[in-house]
Amino acid sequence: MLGRTADGVFWMFRLLERAENISRLLETGFRLALTRGQGAARSEWQSVLVTIGQLQAYKDVHGEVTGPLATDWILRGKENQGSVLRMVEQARSNARAVRTALTREVWEATNEAWMVLSEMLARPVKPSTLGDVLSVIRRQSTLVRGTMDGTMLRNDIFNFARIGTFVERADNTARILDVKYYVLLPSVSLVGSSFDNAQWETVLRSVSAERAYRWLNAGELDPRGIADFLILDSRFPRSLASCYTKLESNIAGLARQYGTHVACHDLVAEQVKQLEAASIGSIIEFGLHEFIGKFLASNRRVADAIAADYRFTV
Repeated sequence: MLGRTADGVFWMFRLLERAENISRLLETGFRLALTRGQGAARSEWQSVLVTIGQLQAYKDVHGEVTGPLATDWILRGKENQGSVLRMVEQARSNARAVRTALTREVWEATNEAWMVLSEMLARPVKPSTLGDVLSVIRRQSTLVRGTMDGTMLRNDIFNFARIGTFVERADNTARILDVKYYVLLPSVSLVGSSFDNAQWETVLRSVSAERAYRWLNAGELDPRGIADFLILDSRFPRSLASCYTKLESNIAGLARQYGTHVACHDLVAEQVKQLEAASIGSIIEFGLHEFIGKFLASNRRVADAIAADYRFTV
């Protein structure tokens, strides 16, 4: 496969995953903001912007953080190159560029996602319809992923699509956990309070983990247990351990298909071993923030190594 084709497929699915993840995070911020006062609600929206790395860009344009402005900026802001609408547009452009590498169903699902969201986000979203809009974003992304899973050959194209998805998904879960500890919780005195538990519940919801976690833990919300679940429990498809287990499988698929073992394979294998050897006790002792920072840096190195090893710029 040409490097530019691999690049197009990889980023097509990274962008769709990112758009879906941002919609989940927006819903979390919206839920939290509804239950708090104006000043606290502003903090929630700021935390969303911090998580997705857009706080400074937002402030350069709008200054003060408010719910309506933050929502509009994240979903459809014209000055925001990282808006959800812009991501889906870029994913569609990538899909069109690699059209011959995709099945008809995958292309049509991607094109439909762009058309549906372009219409829905042609004007500012009202708070009364925000939930419906976010649900559509998630559904359209899931539709593309489902058609890919159901119609694509298990070849290098499929592997690059999955690799893009899991690199992005791991990044998102790690960022949400990090922001919980350093932005969402306003006071150490609130740790263990009903407010703290409510925040942990929304964190679980932001990665669609609430039902799975409660099912495994008899409904009890325990911050340490939640961190363990989202980092190390490979049964949950958005945990760091699960993402890297799947990533290792798809990277191995490329090694078999191309008959070569390159640097990115070793980086992925090293990260898998570190996650398998870790315990939540050792992570907390090391420092959750420090652990996540180290993981995010490693995840970036993996993505860069994949791009270099498979010549994405060619």
